[in-house]
Amino acid sequence: MPHRIQLRPGRRHPLVAAVGLACMSHVSAQEAAPAAAEQPERVEITGRHYDNAIGSSDAASQGTIRAELLKSRPALRPGEVLEFVPGVIVTQHSGDGKANQYFLRGFNLDHGTDFATFVNGLPVNMPTHGHGQGYSDLNFLIPELVERIDYRKGPYFASTGDFSAAGSADILYRTTLDEPFAALTLGQRQHQRLVGGGSSGLGQGLKLLGAVELLHNDGPWVVSEHLRKANAVLTLSAGSRAQGWSTSLMAYDAKWDSTDQIPQRAIDAGLDRYGSLDPTDGGDTRRSSLSGEWHRHDGSGSTKVAAYAIDYELKLFSNFTYALERPATGDQFSQQDERTIYGLSASHAVDHTLGGLAARSEFGVQLRHDRIRVGLFDTEARTVIATTRDDKVRQTLLGLYGQTSVELAPWLRAIVGLRADRAQFKVDSLSEAANSGSASDHLLSPKLSLIAGPWSRTEFFFNAGRGFHSNDARGTTATLDPKTGDPVDKVPGLVAARGMELGARTEWIPGLQSSLALWKLDFDSELVYVGDAGATEPNRPSERRGVEWNNRYVPVPWLLVDADLAWTHARFSDADAAGQRIPNAVDKVASLAVTARELGPWSASIQWRYLGSGALVEDNSVRSSSSLTTNLRVSRQLTKKTELTLDVFNLFDREVNDIEYYYESQLPGEAAPVADKHLHPAEPRTLRVTLRVGF
Repeated sequence: MPHRIQLRPGRRHPLVAAVGLACMSHVSAQEAAPAAAEQPERVEITGRHYDNAIGSSDAASQGTIRAELLKSRPALRPGEVLEFVPGVIVTQHSGDGKANQYFLRGFNLDHGTDFATFVNGLPVNMPTHGHGQGYSDLNFLIPELVERIDYRKGPYFASTGDFSAAGSADILYRTTLDEPFAALTLGQRQHQRLVGGGSSGLGQGLKLLGAVELLHNDGPWVVSEHLRKANAVLTLSAGSRAQGWSTSLMAYDAKWDSTDQIPQRAIDAGLDRYGSLDPTDGGDTRRSSLSGEWHRHDGSGSTKVAAYAIDYELKLFSNFTYALERPATGDQFSQQDERTIYGLSASHAVDHTLGGLAARSEFGVQLRHDRIRVGLFDTEARTVIATTRDDKVRQTLLGLYGQTSVELAPWLRAIVGLRADRAQFKVDSLSEAANSGSASDHLLSPKLSLIAGPWSRTEFFFNAGRGFHSNDARGTTATLDPKTGDPVDKVPGLVAARGMELGARTEWIPGLQSSLALWKLDFDSELVYVGDAGATEPNRPSERRGVEWNNRYVPVPWLLVDADLAWTHARFSDADAAGQRIPNAVDKVASLAVTARELGPWSASIQWRYLGSGALVEDNSVRSSSSLTTNLRVSRQLTKKTELTLDVFNLFDREVNDIEYYYESQLPGEAAPVADKHLHPAEPRTLRVTLRVGF
């Protein structure tokens, strides 16, 4: 997370102001920082939900979301906590044990290629993954443990590296809980969830937190999903926010049957929208980790050191083309991934002067090493019948960064940063020796930010920088297509992106906090590994630009209104007869939420979420349908420690789709492939009731 400093004499950074922290009852008085001398006046409820006040960030599109906001709205799936990041939409095109689809700034991010996500300091994105580069599975997240989400958009921040060109989010867990709790959720279609946790002191300053989650869900599908999930977290910590340490052990396991996307022509012919063309699709996954961090913050600077080890496995069975390639057995395939990941990071920031000007400099190092066994196999009813490719991969990414923030004038601050990344790949192909080999790549990424103001409780931002995502290691050494045997060109290990943003944030109107960002992001080439085909496909250079307008309004202390609107213009930047549109780049995204809290024993929230239409092919001749869904949460405090909550998803039972694609497939009995829309429907109206008890 970048240090957001306020270097004006007599002022402290509002992020550490006691106004924002005092609203969180689990933070002790000795951990809270002193109140700012000139803290901007804010309505209390805003501080409980956001830390996005004037002077708190380095970009208009950067901010922090507090746990109080996460409690106020329902989430159908764990990954939907990212929808609290303005402009992000989270959907699903398969079983709920698989990573979500993410949309942001004109990207169909697939499963996370250009949005870097971290949970409790652990990276979620998986490079050289069996299903897709940057695969980001958040299903192991326990929302009740989240303390805050720090988000950033664009490649302007020196501390963020791989997969963060469009943005990144740090989801930070608590180390203590207000009180032990247990919550039971029951819902339609055999949804059952039990979660509980607690924390206590062990003496000598030690604190122990534990939490367990069990979940089962069938969903609305004709072939029941039969999702079974077990999840656990154990954290030992000591010290305070000023100086301390923590170590966490996490374990997650899930199994499910999935209903993948189906063609529109099959629905027109009578197939149920929630039906399946291959009832044996599904998967299982597990993830366990051990991590630790140590930190120290004082009046002159801060230091942080962290390390982690992750053990991960996925077996995924999918069929998107049905009988196109193998009419006799069907086109089901399995993507399998087993890996161990080791990582280390360290950073040090210090306050100093530069040419007589107040300044703060930060330097950091980040190291990640993946040891991977990854494969793609032809299967029939989850039985392997042929091997497309099978590889052992060793991949190491080293990042070094430095940045300096200087107060050039009482109204102007500049941040200059530089990041250097080097990637090394070693591929041992067990199925085709010609695709074995070693490769390396490196990239320098300069960063620049200017922050001006505030004037009339308004500040302005200019941000520019270079970012990147890594490519699948197998593409950096491949010489033959694994399916056809045709020669292929090797691809670079790192793909650069260049971004720029002009922004403003204002609190000029009492109770209203607004931000506006005009942004642009260019990729030299969106080279991606297509896990479904086992090959790397070079995509064309692209450019995206857009506008984001985000608003937080507290007209009265018990009412919070969130309104976010994002518009994007996404095009390929070269000349091609196929057309200039980027498939699955959504043009418009909007969200409106109204939250009423503490009206006696009652609280309520209603949210409208709009996902606009997007081109499905380059010439814009086929477009996806837009969708508008409404979610409702109503809670009642039964006793001081007991709360009952009703969540209603898709309140008006609208028939909308989570995802749409356009490609060729062939149904059993069809004489030739057919180009068609393929869709995965959103769930119909769904009710869930939760009883939460504190102890």
